[in-house]
Amino acid sequence: MAGIRVVRVYDDAEPKSRYRVLVDRLWPRGIKKEDLEYEDWNKEVAPSSELRKWFGHKPERFEEFASRYREELDGSDAPQELLDAAGSKPISLLIAAKDEKHNHGIVLRDYLKELADQ
Repeated sequence: MAGIRVVRVYDDAEPKSRYRVLVDRLWPRGIKKEDLEYEDWNKEVAPSSELRKWFGHKPERFEEFASRYREELDGSDAPQELLDAAGSKPISLLIAAKDEKHNHGIVLRDYLKELADQ
């Protein structure tokens, strides 16, 4: 499996050779749909609204958030479907979160890497 990385939607677009997928449940604020370069918007791999609201981007809740989010991913076909859709292309997981160390994109990236290695 080619590389999987997390990219903020507000950063410059990466090479078109990557499979760019928005993995937020909500559309990012301040970005027009026609201005974002992406191949897919996969809401199904995003944390549930309830979990996202509980987390509230509070770093002290990140470890518990990650555990709960992984449980959600375990109960879904969406992660494998995302890998299948990307094919052999490297993946960029597009997120809107400001905190680059405590966000669902990191958890999803690690989960997808583990899934791809099975």
